[in-house]
Amino acid sequence: MHSQPRSGLLAAWGNALLAGFVSPDDAVLAVVGDDARHRVEGLPGEAGPVGLTLALGRLRALGVTGYRVALPVPGHPLGLSGPPEFNARALEAEEAVVATGAPYGLVPEITSVGPEGDRHTEVLWHCLPVREAPPADVPSLAEAERELAEALREATEAISRLDVAASGPVAAAALDAYRARAERSREVLAPGYPPRAARVLELAQRVGLLVSLAYEHGHGGAVSASEMAARGAALRPVERVARRAQVASYNAYVEERQRQGSLPRPDGPRPAAGE
Repeated sequence: MHSQPRSGLLAAWGNALLAGFVSPDDAVLAVVGDDARHRVEGLPGEAGPVGLTLALGRLRALGVTGYRVALPVPGHPLGLSGPPEFNARALEAEEAVVATGAPYGLVPEITSVGPEGDRHTEVLWHCLPVREAPPADVPSLAEAERELAEALREATEAISRLDVAASGPVAAAALDAYRARAERSREVLAPGYPPRAARVLELAQRVGLLVSLAYEHGHGGAVSASEMAARGAALRPVERVARRAQVASYNAYVEERQRQGSLPRPDGPRPAAGE
């Protein structure tokens, strides 16, 4: 299981590469991680899929100046700007990368290949046209940090009251594994990101993990239908806030450069939900 969405890794390390903080080889190694390989199809001027190193260079030559992340789910097109065809593809994958400076987006298709016992993951990124417009429902880092603190406090109270199974041996083991990963790699974002973005992302990932544990490991004390509904009502807003905070963190590099005037802001109306 990836502790970060692949779109987040591609955007963060793609931004670091564009800024000159890392080499192409280092950026690609960080994005691919434990996967077998990543390729990109649909690039203008390419007849078929190409390697990630070539793809990042080609996108830069096409005018890309930065990368944002989208983490949409049904009813919440978080980070998307259209058109509908791209939004639908991103919604199916529940993640995407949206470029700035040139109208392109990347959606991952993840497959597991190989014989039983020797399976490995390959990722094919589909390059598609996107609308150059403000992304949907993305908060600032400051907003995301405030939302996370409030949501975590409210959710902790609700989860304790409902006896949701976000604690116990299984949850403790998952949290220990999360802390071990954090200890091995203090750098949760690529070079060039502000410290606040890394702090917000780390908290958002931890909140997201707690929500996942609460959903995946039984119903705790919520044994009746009404109690289970109450549990869902308590967790859904927290999960939404955590996703918004992740997107704000990954997008912080582009947002900061736009505030400084070194990147143009996209024009046009903010897309409506589901557009």
